[in-house]
Amino acid sequence: MKVLHLVKTAVGASWAVRQMRELVRQGIEVHVAMPCGPMRQAYKRVGVKCHRLSPELAPLRPHETLHRANALSRLVETVSPDIVHSHFVSSTLLMRLALRNKRIPRIFHIPGPLHLEHNLYRAIDIKTANRDDYYLASCKWTQNALMRFGMEENRVGLAYYGVTANEFQKKEVTRTVNLRTLINANNDDFIVGMVAYFYAPKRFLGQKRGLKGHEDLIDAIALVRKKYKNLRCVFIGGPWGNANQYFESVKHYAAERLGDHCSFLGTRKDVPALYPQIDLAVHPSHSENVGGAVESLYSQVPTLTTNVGGFPDLIEQGVTGLMAEAKNPHSLAEQIEYAYTNRPEMVLMAQRGLEKVSKIMDVSKNGLEVSSFYEHVIKHHREALYEKAS
Repeated sequence: MKVLHLVKTAVGASWAVRQMRELVRQGIEVHVAMPCGPMRQAYKRVGVKCHRLSPELAPLRPHETLHRANALSRLVETVSPDIVHSHFVSSTLLMRLALRNKRIPRIFHIPGPLHLEHNLYRAIDIKTANRDDYYLASCKWTQNALMRFGMEENRVGLAYYGVTANEFQKKEVTRTVNLRTLINANNDDFIVGMVAYFYAPKRFLGQKRGLKGHEDLIDAIALVRKKYKNLRCVFIGGPWGNANQYFESVKHYAAERLGDHCSFLGTRKDVPALYPQIDLAVHPSHSENVGGAVESLYSQVPTLTTNVGGFPDLIEQGVTGLMAEAKNPHSLAEQIEYAYTNRPEMVLMAQRGLEKVSKIMDVSKNGLEVSSFYEHVIKHHREALYEKAS
């Protein structure tokens, strides 16, 4: 089997590298079309054949979009894959434009449900799909939503973007850096931590706060600190893309609400060393797949998420972690207070959370989920072509 993947970025998206590595290990010939960037070598190291191409729309430059579509069409003719597998909305739309006259099965593997939560962008996706298009959801919410919005069940599969456990379980380095020293915290302080990049609000999607909910957590900490003064908050992660101004505005907001009880460490490479030193990991996203909950659960850190997207696939309230309403600082505050006052119970939840995430997010298992869907797609597509011919 030969598969051509479309990845619009060569910075980040390590989840795509992990997935393709597992497919190569299964004997699948994997190609990827992507722009130049530091991640290209990571793909090559795991046996993926790289092709230089920017596989995404250029909305403000229609001639460039057409040029990219033609280039992708030629690449497909050269590689002659059994399936084309896209990982982003803009790449998927370019794929459909480029292959509009080619009867080749193509898959949109949805990394996050954000576009499906908005009427216009959801309609663009669903209405541009045709008989050659299939979907891979990466959480149950997305899988159910696709069928709720009219996609046939036999065109929709489920395959998580898996991880490797030892990426987050580097116990031997957990004390090479002392988190409490970094943020000037006392030994009896309760540290609430959030690990996420800062994404500026997208006004065209109606967002007033950042997608990851940093401001919501700041508000929640302010509420809880009225009762428990030894609560501290630390944000690990820097601005993504051109979000520097937004990043600075969140820091200013935190200083106004929390004073010096909130710390910003920026982007760091020692997150596996910092995670075990956090008392409660919070993921207050407004929209999400499974997000950073995978990391905190693998690190066996008590975890609190919002009730969106794929978080419920991992977090069962009171069993594997805690869950709050999205965009609701008061709900977050209630759950943070519960974690603060029930620490032994939170330790048990973290242990059960590790067991669950290890079963669901194992990258080798997820690679098999993808290849199994490939086989289904090829079989279904051939049957559809045969029925049309007869």
